[in-house]
Amino acid sequence: MRAMGLDLGTRTLGISLSDSTKTIASSYTTIRFPDSDYNVLLPQIKEIVQEQEVDLIVLGFPKNMNNTVGDRGETTILFQQKLKEYLNMDVVLQDERLSTVEATHYLLEADLSRKKRKTKVDYVAANIILQTYLDKKKG
Repeated sequence: MRAMGLDLGTRTLGISLSDSTKTIASSYTTIRFPDSDYNVLLPQIKEIVQEQEVDLIVLGFPKNMNNTVGDRGETTILFQQKLKEYLNMDVVLQDERLSTVEATHYLLEADLSRKKRKTKVDYVAANIILQTYLDKKKG
């Protein structure tokens, strides 16, 4: 079984998957969706969960730098609850502060064009979120 990492935006969802030992995260894909229409994501996520034999979802939790929860954080909590009910499985939150900044930095180091960075940043951020969680669990 694998773990799935999610980076939820207002119009994109970055997805990463772990290996079967839940040691290494790899970027998977980005799903684009209508502005804030999170319900359209549920069947797409379910399909990937079934195809890739996922038993744990790690959802990036966007907290403010002062550790408070803002509007994006509240939206993420609601999405977490929808996912749990829809998939009937664990969906854990992982602090994602600065994950998109870190992903952008990696892509800049890889010397990718702005256009290519824009298409990859979400699933690279999802990869960072998932790898952070996996590393924390391994100790």
